[in-house]
Amino acid sequence: MNKIISVPSQPITPVSSASARSQMEAERVQEILTLLTSLMAREEATIKLIIDCLYDIGYVNLINKKVRLRPLNSLAKFIAKRSKPVAKIFAWRWFIKNCPQLIAKWLYVKVQF
Repeated sequence: MNKIISVPSQPITPVSSASARSQMEAERVQEILTLLTSLMAREEATIKLIIDCLYDIGYVNLINKKVRLRPLNSLAKFIAKRSKPVAKIFAWRWFIKNCPQLIAKWLYVKVQF
């Protein structure tokens, strides 16, 4: 008896190892993003304290570098200290939006050869 074998209309192309590897790498980077996002959700208080410390260091250094006049320097530090809660809100929003991608990309670059 003759068996009828159907031939697919499009040829089956084997998946190259390079594309499989790049797909696996993309999946793993996506997993890293997910893990970093969940880490940030669990460690919100710690990250906010880090932002607080960085703000304290950063505003003093920035004002000392940019404002040379003594009376204006003191006034600028006073204003910066009072605006800290608002700056922390913006820093937290920026951190949530950008840092997982930045950290994942940085880590990926570190393991590329």
